[in-house]
Amino acid sequence: MNARFHLKPMDYIQTPESKLTFNRSLFAEVAPKYDFITKALSFGRDTAWKRALVAGLPAAERPACIDLACGTGDITRLLAERYPDGEITGFDLTPSMLDRAAQLTRSRNIRFLEGSMQHLPFESGSLDLVTGGYALRNAPDLNQTIDEIARVLRPGGTAAFLDFSKPRNAAGQRITHFALKFWGGLWGTLLHGNPDVYGYIADSLKLYPDRTELRERFEKRGFVPQKRTLLFGGMLEISRFKKG
Repeated sequence: MNARFHLKPMDYIQTPESKLTFNRSLFAEVAPKYDFITKALSFGRDTAWKRALVAGLPAAERPACIDLACGTGDITRLLAERYPDGEITGFDLTPSMLDRAAQLTRSRNIRFLEGSMQHLPFESGSLDLVTGGYALRNAPDLNQTIDEIARVLRPGGTAAFLDFSKPRNAAGQRITHFALKFWGGLWGTLLHGNPDVYGYIADSLKLYPDRTELRERFEKRGFVPQKRTLLFGGMLEISRFKKG
């Protein structure tokens, strides 16, 4: 990780401004290894989970879609396969991630844009689908990001996300934090010489709402929770919401 981030991630993710700066530096560091590490951390299950996310989306002929925190574009490309006549946008904070995504992409109905989830460059009510893989947990300001998702989606539109999931009970939270801290720290040490590069996942989950509260935050903004799928013993979750 960039040398100026010599403190622990928790020192940087307490405010939206510092978390935005931290995320930009962190994901620039991990971009060259991102595809490998998502598979390693998930024991090879990441691709199947993302396919399940996209397979669970509603049928549509020409949907306008945005894939938040698209990284190297794996979900973005799956959306293009599912909706070959749709308009697909991969959206990410990190230029090096977007460069890698563009190199891997051949679909003509995909474009990539750089920006923050707190300010989506779309007109209100202009999108049919919003997706994200490990996106919401990395939002600098989660409430503002959900507000933006609600703003850009049309009534009846769908938002669907894959991310680490926080149980409501304290014991479950401790177990999840320990497991993620150990496994992420191991890979951070092996690949970057710094356990906090991927140990950050556990730290970010500490400040993230539990799975019940997350649904409630969407409900407060006019969303109706749809099917929820817990993965990997409940450590991850595919969550789907329909805008009322």
